[in-house]
Amino acid sequence: MALGFLFMMLLGLALIVGTTVFWVWMIVDCASNEPAEGNDRLVWILIIVLTHWLGALIYFFARRPARIQQYGR
Repeated sequence: MALGFLFMMLLGLALIVGTTVFWVWMIVDCASNEPAEGNDRLVWILIIVLTHWLGALIYFFARRPARIQQYGR
């Protein structure tokens, strides 16, 4: 019983740390690679910061591939 609880706690901790690392990675990626034209960079950073991992996922799957294809970075 205690072993199962410990496993669930460690799994939860790993999930929290993993999503936070992914969130920080997307903020850094957006801040350093998003073109400075217009307000796109600021808007995406605000979306990522205010919605945490959900905004990071949206940026990763929706904007990042389009940016890489368009700008090559």
